[in-house]
Amino acid sequence: MTTHSIEALRCAARQIFMKAVEAADPAVAVRQALTQAPFPTPGPTGQCYVISIGKAAPAMMREALKHIEGPHRALCITHPENEEQVEGATLLQGAHPVPNDGSLVAGQAVKDLLAQAGADDRVIALISGGGSALMALPARDISIKDKGTVSALLLGAGIDITQMNLVRQQLSQLKGGGLLRVSAPAPVTAYILSDVIGDDLRAIASGPTVAPIGTRKDARAICEAAGVWPDLPPSVQMHLSQPGTPEDLPQTAQNTLIGSNRHSLHAAQAEAKSIGAVQIVSDMFTGDVKHAATVLLDAAEAAPSGTLSALLAGGETTVQLTGTGRGGRNQELALHVAMGAAERGLQGDWVFLSGGTDGRDGPTDAAGGIVDAGSLHRMAAVGADPAALLQNNDSYAALAASGDLLMTGATGTNVADIQCFLISKT
Repeated sequence: MTTHSIEALRCAARQIFMKAVEAADPAVAVRQALTQAPFPTPGPTGQCYVISIGKAAPAMMREALKHIEGPHRALCITHPENEEQVEGATLLQGAHPVPNDGSLVAGQAVKDLLAQAGADDRVIALISGGGSALMALPARDISIKDKGTVSALLLGAGIDITQMNLVRQQLSQLKGGGLLRVSAPAPVTAYILSDVIGDDLRAIASGPTVAPIGTRKDARAICEAAGVWPDLPPSVQMHLSQPGTPEDLPQTAQNTLIGSNRHSLHAAQAEAKSIGAVQIVSDMFTGDVKHAATVLLDAAEAAPSGTLSALLAGGETTVQLTGTGRGGRNQELALHVAMGAAERGLQGDWVFLSGGTDGRDGPTDAAGGIVDAGSLHRMAAVGADPAALLQNNDSYAALAASGDLLMTGATGTNVADIQCFLISKT
């Protein structure tokens, strides 16, 4: 194995990943969607209220405003890394993945603005991943601090995004169709960039323009099954213990899906075909990172000899937090693969990359990790113990030690994660 060959594989893996990111370009997605589903026209005395929410919010808003004629009001809500202003729109910043006071200010601003919309007005919602935390307006008996505690507990419990957002919906005024309530009687048209595997519109940004996934009873059951119920704030326990009769939504939105993880995975596949044989291991890659690593390593061991194989996956795995370290699901998956490959004695030249298309993996500045057969040796050379760091959920420190953090900066989009395993066997 030569340094050059591994470096070439690392460059190829990054290129494949970035093609997946480019395929989720929010502006292109909005532009293409408008050819089939154009913006609605307000009534004689009306105007457009444009709300853009999520990690891709600035790019979606910027493109949308190019296609809106006549009077309009625009509010864009995103994360602090998206610092650029959007001409013609008010920009607010929340926090992700745990909401903060900025998220609360953003949620209240959305409610206050849309409360002014009348029957002749039209509400245009541009929705992308991350919206759950970036726009937070808790139920009236719950504080934003308590809402943040719930989010942190759920993130560490290893539950999937649909379950997590079911709970979030039951604690919110805007999620689970809440945007339709505050907009009524103005009709709502939504353009949605999916970061949820399977593209369930109820789960993307916790479904502000669709009916909720479940009930308070369902939310409590999820929290109990995940083992976090005893740690929930008393206000949340009380809220989820009340009957809470579901209310019918006052209207139905016209929802259009404009981009997804599967679309980006197919772009990665097209790029990978130029360098070798391609296999999509899974286009709905979910579950605990330990199991995900096993699936990927099994596929790598089964890859044929005499050719370069590109094993791809798209999805969103989960991590159970038991330690106090820093990292994210992509970094932890990369570390599991590196350690698992060493344990199995994986043959051939190989590189594995796992990255979040938003450029942010968990509460870190890394998009994920990119490892190879030399990663554990590089960690050991600087005194890092990968097993101990992994046990403490400190994958960031482990990958930083070996120079294996995947750093892209904020990408301005979000369609979950892409994995790329390149392996060449003689």
